[in-house]
Amino acid sequence: QVQLVESGGGLVQAGGSLRLSCAASGRAFRRLTMGWFRQAPGKERELVAVISWSGGNTYYTDSVKGRFTISRDNAKTTVYLLMNSLKPEDTAVYYCAASGTYSIVRYDYDYWGQGTQVTVSS
Repeated sequence: QVQLVESGGGLVQAGGSLRLSCAASGRAFRRLTMGWFRQAPGKERELVAVISWSGGNTYYTDSVKGRFTISRDNAKTTVYLLMNSLKPEDTAVYYCAASGTYSIVRYDYDYWGQGTQVTVSS
C-alpha cells in the first residue's frame, strides 16, 4: 500500500507560480513511477507529468511543456510539481499518483492522493 498526500495548491493570478508537493508513505517510494494528473470541472482527469523512479525519465503533456517541472526527492519520499507561467486553463484539482511501471496511461496508476485545488485567476 502507498499513501499519498498532496499540498501546495491555492489561488494565484495568471502568470504566477505554485509548487505542489506529494508526500508518500508505505511501499518503497524509490521503486515507483510518480505522476501528476489534473481534473477540471466537467472534464476527464488528464495526465500532466510523469517521472521515473530514478528521476532520469520525465514526460509532460504538451500544454504544460516549458512551464511545469516535475521532480522527486527519494530521500524525502516526495515528488514535486513546479508550475510557472500559470494560465486560467490550468485551473483544476491536481492529483498525485503512483505506479509500479513507467507509464503515461492513467489506468496504470494504482495509488492516488486526495487532490489539491489550483485556481488561476485572469
